[in-house]
Amino acid sequence: MEIVLLAIGKTATGYLEKGIEEYCSRLKRYTPYKIVMLPDVKTSRKLTEELQKVAEGKKIMESLSPSDFVMLLDERGREYKSVEFAGMLQKKMASGLKRLVFVIGGPYGFSEEVYGRADAMLSLSRMTFNHEMVRLFFTEQIYRAMTILRGEPYHHE
Repeated sequence: MEIVLLAIGKTATGYLEKGIEEYCSRLKRYTPYKIVMLPDVKTSRKLTEELQKVAEGKKIMESLSPSDFVMLLDERGREYKSVEFAGMLQKKMASGLKRLVFVIGGPYGFSEEVYGRADAMLSLSRMTFNHEMVRLFFTEQIYRAMTILRGEPYHHE
């Protein structure tokens, strides 16, 4: 199963980019993982929040396949402990799923179309994080989950 992190915008902060690269490199030995960065919406300052969500939503929808399992990273999503998250990933891997796609929306969230396409929602925390940081936190959590599933000593309970 391929795990994809789909995100609006690029990572422009150097130390976050290095951290993301580090965990992506570590993940290569466990599972196919990639981050797909969709470009920011042009002229977003001239758009209402709703129109920006719709424009970003179109880009997100174009990046998805009908067979993808889509999980939105959303503050209203389900929170998991790391071990629970690893168990959820293990179930998805065992199900024969080809692609598990996690989506980070733009600054205003997701369009109704994207919410309608989602199979599930995940919350990393009840706190709000910078979207660039979420890419690093999430990628580290995928790595952590893989080490948990392999019984490796990275995670401590």
